[in-house]
Amino acid sequence: MNSYPKIAQLEALQCHFTWDLDPNRSKLLTLMDKLQDIGTEEGNFWLGQVYNLQGYIHFLLGSADEAKSFFSRAAEAFRRMREPDEGPWLLVNYGNQAWLHHRQGEEAESRACLSKVEALMEEYPSPSEDELHPEVYAEKAWTLMQFSKEKKRLAADIFQRAMRMQPDVVEWQTSYVLGLTSLFKHSDTGLEGDDWEKMRQAKEQDPENLYLAAQNTFNEARELATRVLRNPVGSYNFTSPLMRGLNWQQRLWKNTQTTQSCLHEEVISLYPHSSFVKRMDLASVYAKSNQGLAKSDQIYRELLARDLEPAETQVLFNNYAKYLNSERRDRQRSIKYHMKAAEIPIDSFFRQSSIKTLEKIRDKRRDRMCREIDECLARLEEPQ
Repeated sequence: MNSYPKIAQLEALQCHFTWDLDPNRSKLLTLMDKLQDIGTEEGNFWLGQVYNLQGYIHFLLGSADEAKSFFSRAAEAFRRMREPDEGPWLLVNYGNQAWLHHRQGEEAESRACLSKVEALMEEYPSPSEDELHPEVYAEKAWTLMQFSKEKKRLAADIFQRAMRMQPDVVEWQTSYVLGLTSLFKHSDTGLEGDDWEKMRQAKEQDPENLYLAAQNTFNEARELATRVLRNPVGSYNFTSPLMRGLNWQQRLWKNTQTTQSCLHEEVISLYPHSSFVKRMDLASVYAKSNQGLAKSDQIYRELLARDLEPAETQVLFNNYAKYLNSERRDRQRSIKYHMKAAEIPIDSFFRQSSIKTLEKIRDKRRDRMCREIDECLARLEEPQ
């Protein structure tokens, strides 16, 4: 077989290798922590998709054998949950395997996987030439939801396509709503009226989903955290509900600072790659405890010394600026870090927070750094 048609066939596949996910190493490690805590028992609707994504992550991190193992688990998970055991839900998996074998130089195995894709497409043709199978749309949307804000916007649109084609799949509706809540988490507007109605309907249709239960149910935070610890299979994402629960435990257990710090330390030890924000939360807990500011300073020194991605650096600078002002009463250094956060050209809640703080200080004209703030804000208005 000529190699050129083969490459064209691979590039035409719908799978993780062709979805332009473009994750950095930090994001991959964070996802590793996240996916490991999604339950693997029977009954997890997304188990095949979880294994597919884990396989792709292992490949990107340099472990082809682990990738192959997870892709095999994904295929088996799909077959256990579906009747018949072969169908369009395997298209993404076969595509991943075709790419993996190709990257490993195993061309015969790669061609065999391409043949499986072709056979499925012949037996289960797409609804139309310009549409994918709804199962492929759903897996692509679920996968994109794990990545950037821009990817989540795209995921919401793709989930809607899948739901229009198969409106009776409750799990797709639930994941679509969860994607919306994640997308608007730090926005000024939040969810709109129609979106709140969709969330209400999703809760009614999927009452056992613990992640849905976490949305705006803060008065049950401790109970929720306990339920998630006992049963991650239905939680969709183990750490997010637990993190929310722990945040509200800070309010519920104001008189037990030691308990708070122990809880945060336990979460950090369990999720070393995805506990970046939790470390800053722990610094805040230490700052208000009998252990004083020394431990808080140490945490921030360690975080500032890390080789972080720009978006993470922006979050760190914004939080450190607030810490310097509120806990250390170091206004000048706080302003400098707000300027650093604002100058990172990533539009986010944290950047806007720093910009608003700088504008308030500038407008009062009482600080000796007003001139530097003016210059910083002027630079931000210049075309990029």
